[in-house]
Amino acid sequence: MAGMKEIRGKIKSVQNTRKITKAMEMVAASKMRRAQERMRAARPYAEKVRDIAAHMSEANPEYRHPFMVRTTGAKRAGIILVTTDKGLCGGMNTNILRAVLAKYRELEQRGIALEATTIGGKGAAFLHRFGAKIVSQVAQLGDTPHLEKLIGVIKTQLDAFAAGELDAVYLAYTRFVNTMKQEPVIEQLLPLPDAALQREAGATGHSWDYIYEPDAQAVIDDLLVRYVEALVYQGVAENMASEQSARMVAMKAASDNAKTVISEMQLVYNKSRQAAITKELSEIVSGAAAV
Repeated sequence: MAGMKEIRGKIKSVQNTRKITKAMEMVAASKMRRAQERMRAARPYAEKVRDIAAHMSEANPEYRHPFMVRTTGAKRAGIILVTTDKGLCGGMNTNILRAVLAKYRELEQRGIALEATTIGGKGAAFLHRFGAKIVSQVAQLGDTPHLEKLIGVIKTQLDAFAAGELDAVYLAYTRFVNTMKQEPVIEQLLPLPDAALQREAGATGHSWDYIYEPDAQAVIDDLLVRYVEALVYQGVAENMASEQSARMVAMKAASDNAKTVISEMQLVYNKSRQAAITKELSEIVSGAAAV
């Protein structure tokens, strides 16, 4: 009987766990839809800023913003790492952190030191344990990213690159592909790749120009800063959509596994109960026969 009581306790425990994972799955599914809407809503802004920046760069080839000039000799690079604040989202954080670690070792072999800016608690905790240099960080962004919370932390990296203190700045985040697939991505943020701007500028087959106020240089300076900020915001939005999708899938898998464990333990419990009843009947029959 003690064994049956223990099995009943385990079944009850797994059932309670399944209720939690099922609730988390439903919450993640609800948040995932809103996160995907925010992610898709942010894309047109970044694309339009890129288009205008490409046209302006083509119309003013004599001026190149510091964000578009490759510097060498600093032997330092920056990386903006976007992770989640919470766990229970499968291997999402593990995959991006593994990619960042590989990038860190690649740069180290080339004699380049890496400075990090972290967005999200998991990345900050990992880099602290790893011993990497963190120049700025932010966490607890909530379910909705706000650009004003991101500008301050990424400005450290942007200013350092503009001053020639960094050779390059990379953006590491998890890109949302679909509900079942999210892939870790490390992209070069600065210097801005010429191919992206030139591809857009030459796609239409004709040139653009604008009327500038106060002047072309001031407009380009401000526009490229906004473009880089939009790229970081888009990365954060993609990461949040990936987080909710990965959490929903992980919690669904946990709920299904809990259901399987409950079924197996229920079968063991029924067998134990049947054996106990059979034993009691055998003892009653044997006692009656002895009398």
